[in-house]
Amino acid sequence: MNRKILIILIALLPFKVMAQPNWSLKACIEYGLKNNRSNAVYANEKKIADAQAKEALADYLPKLSLTGTLDNNLKVQETVIPAGVFGPEDQRVAFTKKYNTNGVAQVDQTIYDQSLLTGLKANRYNVRQAGLNQQQNDEAIIYNISTAYYQIMVYREQLSLLKVNTETYRKQIEVSALKVKKGVALQKDLDKVTVDLNNALSQIRVAESNLTLAENQLKYEMGYPITDALQVEGNEVIKTTANVDAIIGTSRFLAANRTDYRIAEVNTKLLEIDEDRIKAGFLPKLTAYARYGAVGFGDQLSPAFSGMSTYSAVGLKLTFPIFDFFKRNAQYSQAKYKRLNAQENLKLNEGKYQLEYENARTKLVKEQSNVDNNRRNIELARSVFATTDLQFQKGTTDLTDWLNAQNSLKEAQNNYLSSLYQFYLAKIDLEKAGGTLKNFYSAL
Repeated sequence: MNRKILIILIALLPFKVMAQPNWSLKACIEYGLKNNRSNAVYANEKKIADAQAKEALADYLPKLSLTGTLDNNLKVQETVIPAGVFGPEDQRVAFTKKYNTNGVAQVDQTIYDQSLLTGLKANRYNVRQAGLNQQQNDEAIIYNISTAYYQIMVYREQLSLLKVNTETYRKQIEVSALKVKKGVALQKDLDKVTVDLNNALSQIRVAESNLTLAENQLKYEMGYPITDALQVEGNEVIKTTANVDAIIGTSRFLAANRTDYRIAEVNTKLLEIDEDRIKAGFLPKLTAYARYGAVGFGDQLSPAFSGMSTYSAVGLKLTFPIFDFFKRNAQYSQAKYKRLNAQENLKLNEGKYQLEYENARTKLVKEQSNVDNNRRNIELARSVFATTDLQFQKGTTDLTDWLNAQNSLKEAQNNYLSSLYQFYLAKIDLEKAGGTLKNFYSAL
């Protein structure tokens, strides 16, 4: 019975392998946004911000403290009543006993503390900052997965072209070997083609290794198990120049679209609040309190507990800081200039981000032109090679011209592959510079 089950499982195994889904770029990004390990870090940062908000609010809530003391006065302290009060001589009197117990419960409630009230304003900005940090991490995941995915596409295209070249060399080797056998060609001609074939095979091995590295990089960026298979969708290069003119023509730059700019805005606001909080520290603080306690005395330990007398009090406490003026003023000056620098840096960053965006647009246009030109060059090189190959077969040209034509085709292919990847990078860099990586992902 077990043998039959084993045979069935072996028979079904190929179907399970064949059933593995092909991963599109959007599917890879979607998986990465859920499974990249950095998500846990930024989720915890958001929880930290929530906890900080509760901590700040707790400073304005009632505080209850319980205090209990037990004193064993090994030598009871005495005080002196001057002569003439109760008699003609000084009298030594102890106002306590050997054991003294005291228990106090006190509730303090802040009524007015402007520095605390100002600090509470920072809570929503801390929460917003944590959310923006998480969004920035999502954008980094989208960017890294996209570049790794595009790298895979380029290496696949390279392998496809190299395999075609290899077949061309193999056919030429067969022809040259036959000519050498018949004595109408030299051995060195066959050796030249063989060298180029070996070079092409070596390039295939390098490209296959690079493809594996790119696939592993994609798995890492996705949070996908490195040892598991990941079949990326399709073997053809994505249409590169589609809708590029529309993207460039309709896109508009807004610094507020960039997450890093919004994070800088929040940081500036937090510095402004910190400046106001320090300034508010010059103002008085008003606190209310209610106290209830019991005190006991005794020459023995037991009476000090059994004979305790209770007492209670309510009151207000006004605190006015005076002698820390210079320290607080220095802190206020530091906070003020930090806030001013943050505002200036925000303006500088706005100009820098505008520059990055315009440069990315220019680079995309340039790389689009390069891809189109290099694609046309491949077609021209193929046409030249086809003509040269026909002439070589007819004997109207020699092997050197054939090899030169084939090398020109390989050079055109290499230029095309290089410009193709640069185009992919320029496209994703434009989305990054414009702060539209999330829109890019949604539109896939």
